[in-house]
Amino acid sequence: MLKLSCNGLDRAHSLAQCGFAGRPACAVPRRRRSGVSGFRLPEGRSIRVSAAVSAKDGAVATRVEADPGTLADRLRVGSLTEDGLSYKEKFIVRSYEVGINKTATVETIANLLQEVGCNHAQSVGYSTDGFATTPTMRKLRLIWVTARMHIEIYKYPAWSDIVEIETWCQGEGRVGTRRDFILKDYATDEVIGRATSKWVMMNQDTRRLQKVSDDVKEEYLVFCPREPRLAIPEADSNSLKKIPKLEDPAQYSRLGLVPRRADLDMNQHVNNVTYIGWVLESMPQEIIDSHELQSITLDYRRECGQHDIVDSLTSVEAIQGGAEAVPELKGTNGSATAREDKHEHQQFLHLLRLSTEGLEINRGRTEWRKKAPR
Repeated sequence: MLKLSCNGLDRAHSLAQCGFAGRPACAVPRRRRSGVSGFRLPEGRSIRVSAAVSAKDGAVATRVEADPGTLADRLRVGSLTEDGLSYKEKFIVRSYEVGINKTATVETIANLLQEVGCNHAQSVGYSTDGFATTPTMRKLRLIWVTARMHIEIYKYPAWSDIVEIETWCQGEGRVGTRRDFILKDYATDEVIGRATSKWVMMNQDTRRLQKVSDDVKEEYLVFCPREPRLAIPEADSNSLKKIPKLEDPAQYSRLGLVPRRADLDMNQHVNNVTYIGWVLESMPQEIIDSHELQSITLDYRRECGQHDIVDSLTSVEAIQGGAEAVPELKGTNGSATAREDKHEHQQFLHLLRLSTEGLEINRGRTEWRKKAPR
């Protein structure tokens, strides 16, 4: 147990909350109580304490320093927030991460979300082997897998722009956990996107879903906000709407897609970001030319392996009333407030299936807005 004088204890608590004066945060609150003993340190991290007597008044001055951690920890531009319940990281958009519009692709955005989620988990001491598994999960051979991903992009960052992403997670009953994200333009502090995702537990050996046990919940809920916090608060958001199954014949299709070896993740199945690219492969070219993706929602229903062959199907989805709410940079977290003409706004349903058996891998919905004139 770390022992300090009363003043030193308060100061240590304050420094730990602030991430040790700008360094990667190495201690996070385990319970709402004062003192360093209320903090749990990630494996391999330590606090060094030295005390000195001031020649002026004899008071004990306590200096608390964090172990600098790995080289990646020191170079990463991210840390826990002051309350330890969310994580922020800044990213520079690279030249190879932009597409035909000279802005970041949706796959780039999705990869950054995945990266910041893993870095958040690592910052509180969880293993990145299996995407943020807790000690109990590793002991029981359990992993997290994506059940649903919803991404809204209001403004695409361009090459060399700096994007700041904040993320946090929270419980979703017995079935899994939810992770939310807010994306900002670091230069202007504008909200340029939001996302939410649902994750469920799977046995790594049997590939069967498992309920979240109390032991696992106790390990991760300590790092979650005490009250529900939603990046996308609208009750009528597409992030919550059911996606109907797209039936044949679809209006557009791209058949015979084959996973590359590079598409496999550390859990030995196709990475969830790869599905986004497959969905977009069957989009009509005239929409790609005239519109840009505003939001995408994907429900993941079946794993896909390296030797599977995939069909991508797409059809137009009718928008009720001829208009649909479109998010703008207004309101809490960029909530949806504006409406556009139906010709400016298009919506599509998507289905990914195994070519041989016809089994459903993934179903999705995308919304597209008219590109702004240059």
